[in-house]
Amino acid sequence: MAKLKTVFFCKECGYESAKWMGQCPGCREWDTFVEEPVVKTSSRKTTSMNNIREPQHISNIKAEEEPRFPCGIVELDRVLGGGIVPSSLVLVGGDPGIGKSTLLLQLCREVVNKGKKVLYISGEESLAQIKMRAERLGTFDGDLLLLCETNLDLIEDIITKKKPDIAVIDSIQTMFKEEISSAPGSVGQVREVTGTLMRIAKGIGVTVFIIGHVTKEGVVAGPRVLEHMVDTVLYLEGDNHASYRILRGVKNRFGSTNEIGVFEMRGNGLAEVKNPSEFMLKGRPEGESGSVVASLIEGTRPILVEVQGLVCRTNFNMPRRTAVGTDYNRVNLLMAVLEKRLGYNLADCDAYVNVAGGMRITEPALDLAVVTSILSSYKNLPIGDDTIFFGEVGLTGEIRAVNMAEQRVLEASKMGFKVCIMPQANREHIKVTGIKMIGVRNIQEVMEILEN
Repeated sequence: MAKLKTVFFCKECGYESAKWMGQCPGCREWDTFVEEPVVKTSSRKTTSMNNIREPQHISNIKAEEEPRFPCGIVELDRVLGGGIVPSSLVLVGGDPGIGKSTLLLQLCREVVNKGKKVLYISGEESLAQIKMRAERLGTFDGDLLLLCETNLDLIEDIITKKKPDIAVIDSIQTMFKEEISSAPGSVGQVREVTGTLMRIAKGIGVTVFIIGHVTKEGVVAGPRVLEHMVDTVLYLEGDNHASYRILRGVKNRFGSTNEIGVFEMRGNGLAEVKNPSEFMLKGRPEGESGSVVASLIEGTRPILVEVQGLVCRTNFNMPRRTAVGTDYNRVNLLMAVLEKRLGYNLADCDAYVNVAGGMRITEPALDLAVVTSILSSYKNLPIGDDTIFFGEVGLTGEIRAVNMAEQRVLEASKMGFKVCIMPQANREHIKVTGIKMIGVRNIQEVMEILEN
């Protein structure tokens, strides 16, 4: 018997090598090479000289916006950039049990009720299980077809025959092609399956949604080239013990990647959260030190979140630092700024910072709220319940301007806040009535406001 030929692939970037290497020359990542069988391809030449396309001058190309149709879920439409683009390939990732299948089944319900034809293909659940979940979501009045299959060759034939408007693949890790001898979910299988689905989407004109599981590092399982091949990558985030879910766009060839959608998990599926600020501030304590509200921007939407700080003395030589919902290293940096610029001895104190509600915030505008929560807890000075903060803190203790400041102030005013402490550079250009705006230049001025 002839020996099966294998090559090595990088799981991160798809780089191919005849031998194993510790570091990938393409993406410079370590220990990412896996061995996979070589896919046999036909050597027959399929392109004739008459079919070769000539390059066109850029001035002769007409730039037209891609046609879209709304799916009926406003939060999902927002993240997609205004609706579903026909013939696009969309990857939806998330932890097991986070609600990926539920969200896409709700999408199918809304779309079929609008007269579209949808094919839902599952490689993990039986038809009865899908039917039971569908009954919890509501009635399906349109043309929804269900299929349990993992062989992609058969799936391609069915999609070509039925020609649905939307096809849902649940999940990419369970699909396989017969000519590839490796197991489903391997690098070779995922790459070839995704390539076939992309050809189906672009060739037949079917919008394909792919569900993908994530690893413990929080990225979609399989080769990283999977994310490069699709048109849109969406991540469904959230804590399994909390009711909220955040749908975040990581890649979008047809729109912005800064938008998020907020959902609440209920017994009848995922419900849209129309006012995320009100949702995030539910249960906020009143008159307690260390509790501060920050005004942030996610995409084009302002969101108010509560930042909690707790500073207490420690009996150990090495103080403990914990950050939940924000960057741990950023918290350490801000505490070093407080020690240097204000002269506070925080080296003998444990410090804990938490963004309540479970959101993950990386925006620099959170800095001022983090600094204020630490100072409030350290000095045991409660912050007014009607006061809100935003601003970036530099290493010299200066408060730097942030973008979209007026939208942040308007959102705070709409939610009933009376005082807004912001960078002085932003204060000079904002004229909003109904809320008192205080501009600060450095953290010394912030401390004076807290003490007074």
